[in-house]
Amino acid sequence: MAMWQWYKRRARRSSLNQQQLGKFPPKAIPVNEMMEKKENAQISPHVEATIAFVEQVLGDNDDFVMRKFHIFGQYSAVVMYFEDLIDKQYLNEHILKPLMPTSSQNEGHANSIPLKEVLLNDTLYACEGRTEGRLTEVVQAIVQGETVLLVEGLEEAFHFNTRHVDKRSITQPETEQVIRGAREGFIELLGTNLSLLRYRLPTPDLRVKTIRIGRVTKSKVAVCYLDGIVNPELVEEVFNRLSLIDIDGIIDIGYLEQFIEDNHLSPFPQIQNTERPDKAVANLLEGRVILLVDGSPFALILPTVFSQFYQTVEDYSERFLLVSFIRLARLVALIFSLIFPSLYVALISFNPELIPTEFAVAVSGGRAGVPFPSVIEVLVMEISMEVLREATLRLPQQVGGALSIVGVLVIGQAAVAAGFISPITVVIIALTTIGSFATPAYNAALALRMLRFPLVIIAGIFGLYGVMIGLILIANHMLSLRSFGVPYLSPIVPGNFEGMKDTIARFPLWSMPKRPVLLHTPNKTRLGMDVEAFKEAPNNTLDPLKVGNTRRGKTDGASSPSNVDSSGDHTD
Repeated sequence: MAMWQWYKRRARRSSLNQQQLGKFPPKAIPVNEMMEKKENAQISPHVEATIAFVEQVLGDNDDFVMRKFHIFGQYSAVVMYFEDLIDKQYLNEHILKPLMPTSSQNEGHANSIPLKEVLLNDTLYACEGRTEGRLTEVVQAIVQGETVLLVEGLEEAFHFNTRHVDKRSITQPETEQVIRGAREGFIELLGTNLSLLRYRLPTPDLRVKTIRIGRVTKSKVAVCYLDGIVNPELVEEVFNRLSLIDIDGIIDIGYLEQFIEDNHLSPFPQIQNTERPDKAVANLLEGRVILLVDGSPFALILPTVFSQFYQTVEDYSERFLLVSFIRLARLVALIFSLIFPSLYVALISFNPELIPTEFAVAVSGGRAGVPFPSVIEVLVMEISMEVLREATLRLPQQVGGALSIVGVLVIGQAAVAAGFISPITVVIIALTTIGSFATPAYNAALALRMLRFPLVIIAGIFGLYGVMIGLILIANHMLSLRSFGVPYLSPIVPGNFEGMKDTIARFPLWSMPKRPVLLHTPNKTRLGMDVEAFKEAPNNTLDPLKVGNTRRGKTDGASSPSNVDSSGDHTD
């Protein structure tokens, strides 16, 4: 009985809530339709008319503020802003304080100089001030964190950049750590990221063009390039592809990547991303274009070729012999991460005669009692490893490390002891996983991880012939890819010797005087020094043998020369 009474009271409250909601019907005209109708409407000289429109669009927000006051005690005015998006101290000291005195030294010029000129040039202290005459621009400026000032009698509104959003400090990038290199990375604010680029490129040739993409978010996208170095047709193509994007919002720069890449169905990334300003600057100097989005700590580098995905910015900070060795090791690890499991399946299942006898005996002894064929065994281990890797990434940092240790040591050992997996399979999968970790670019390593599965299945069906067929299909697909017209396997295919100096191995910096030919830059020379003179043997001024012979030759006499002091330094 008590339960039934409780149910009736709750139903009565629900009906009352619905009646109360019925008293507040939704707006007759949606905001987006209202903005479209007023797209080209100009600001009225009467402040109240503009206030009525802005209140109709933004008045339902509790954090929206309209502050009415009088300029010099005689002109009606109002400032509008979102209180959580602006710097209130800046607004008070640089905008409101100069405008609100009852008398002003500029008031005497009001009769001879227009009020707009007096306010903008003689009164306001704000450094980033501009005027705008359209109603829709007033609303857009407010939601982006600007403060809008309306003055009675003026047909233009004053816009001041008072945006203030808490941001994280500039720290070392998490995804691209180096031993020798800069310790700074991009953050989420576009202005800070552009300042990092200009800090490293103090040249008037650096061009930054901004556009807004997204019907709702109006995300600010910056296109950066070096004028005189970049190919103008590349810049034009970038803007053409960006202009075709029509979406509600750009939340991350990965949205742009998916819209502007050449082949949307390929597992291989055709555009490189980076968190490092020094890497972005290096690509700008080669003639590439950098894309930045407000709200994302990553930059896009375009165009991109495959060889860039196993190179790091540290490769150019160390000497070329050491770097070439490390780069070759990286490339071997990349190849192993792709074909190692499929080769194992093909050799065990179809071609055991290719394995040395002692090794074949050891493998057969380890596989004794395993109930699954090698292809199923490898697929189960690969899927388990991918699940374990994903779980490690998504869990909190304190728990993720413990999970990886438990997964690798405990689960792997238990599976071998139970006879589900052979020890050699665990070793193969472990080496494959380590090889994928050695690839610097996460998205390229992810593509190779995905391609391992079809290669293993084909190897389990056709053996080594299946592995070769799979590799030929992958190579053929990579040959067909392009990034903004640049062949994906350049400079290997089509071949270019100058470009090959920085592909598999890295030649000395002084031996690469030209920019990449594949970018077709107007200015092809990046090294202005005389290479032949640089390759000559240096003059070793402080060679101990030469200095010692000179001194002995001069001290053969009874006394030492007077122009050499006791410390061995020459004196005047």
